[in-house]
Amino acid sequence: MQLVLDHHQTLTLPPLILHPFADAAAPGKLVESSRASLMLQGLLPSGEFTAEQLEQRLLDGRYCEIRMLFYVGRDLRRWVEQCVEFTDRNAELQDCGYTWKSFVSFLIYKTPAAVQAKLRKWGVADYRSIFSRALALNTLFATVPDRRTLSDEFIKNYYVYTDTLFKLNLQPQFPEVSGTDLNFELYASGEYSRLLEQEWEHEAE
Repeated sequence: MQLVLDHHQTLTLPPLILHPFADAAAPGKLVESSRASLMLQGLLPSGEFTAEQLEQRLLDGRYCEIRMLFYVGRDLRRWVEQCVEFTDRNAELQDCGYTWKSFVSFLIYKTPAAVQAKLRKWGVADYRSIFSRALALNTLFATVPDRRTLSDEFIKNYYVYTDTLFKLNLQPQFPEVSGTDLNFELYASGEYSRLLEQEWEHEAE
């Protein structure tokens, strides 16, 4: 699934494979958290809920977001590491000096059009924020953090901390990947597994 680079071709990096995060309660918690945030801001009537109850709903939803983003970040981090290894093994790319930061920036700021289109098809509009926060959480934590280890302040405003950390991690300057020379494809894990099965069946014929 990789092309050989020459002066007229674009090299295909390892595919980015995203695994689903299975949590049946997640969608409901996220909706409740969003509504609680609006109620706390006075944009929706609070009904029978107390301020403490709304605050707890908000925190439950934010912690759910942190867990989901952490698992996304684990897939992204794996892909970036694969790209660095791929570069190190490719004679035509070794002199480019690409680093971990190079591929993180490429993923988020120079995302191939086909990958952007697929994300939109999946209903992911603000993928830059999702990917950057997911990677930042994986910089902070080696494993998904337990709720009891995180302060309410961090959970409530985690996106402020992760956005700042991500920007700091991309400093200082680094060699930028050219989108005209490199490309990659995006798959859900189940979709990629089916492609591999089809490829193996074809080879067995």
